[in-house]
Amino acid sequence: MSPIAKGQPYGEPGELPEGGVIVGSDAEASAALSAARKDRRPFPALGLLGGDLCRTLGGGAGHELQGVRFTVDLGEALLDGRLHLFVAHMVARTRLWTRAFVAMNAQSLGPWNLGPRAHPNDGLLDTYDVRLARGQLLPVRSRLHHGAHLPHPGIKERRTAALQVELERPLPVRLDGVRTGKARVISVRVQPDALTVVV
Repeated sequence: MSPIAKGQPYGEPGELPEGGVIVGSDAEASAALSAARKDRRPFPALGLLGGDLCRTLGGGAGHELQGVRFTVDLGEALLDGRLHLFVAHMVARTRLWTRAFVAMNAQSLGPWNLGPRAHPNDGLLDTYDVRLARGQLLPVRSRLHHGAHLPHPGIKERRTAALQVELERPLPVRLDGVRTGKARVISVRVQPDALTVVV
């Protein structure tokens, strides 16, 4: 396994502690954390068998943990006044991505390297305020697999611990890949060092 930041070793050998929860996707991870928060329990350690956070940390989709432990940040999204958690990403967008607001805690969004500088334990979210003409979509998409879509005049990048945006109209929102209604006013912030995960 290679470190996800050049010259910065990250992760250490470690097993999933007692009481840890094994999850197969980002959606399962955030659901486990939301359940703990609802019950006023501490967040459990998570064993990641799949998902974009797992991929960012060097894990692969499989049936066994590799035994590497990480401390990671957690994303929070306030969507029109309702608080939600995310481990990998929050995406509000139009169907064609001509207008979007994205907050990344992981580098990957499916097959795309959407947040090439995102690091899940730097105390920051990588946010992208996207306004693209239809003619710009294909050139941008062709570079997404390699993370070469940035910089771009239609994508405003900001690395921040907290940010609020007010969109022109409500957009559909997905948190860790799960549709979570629509929102016009979106606040995101990071909880540093909030979780222990094992891949």
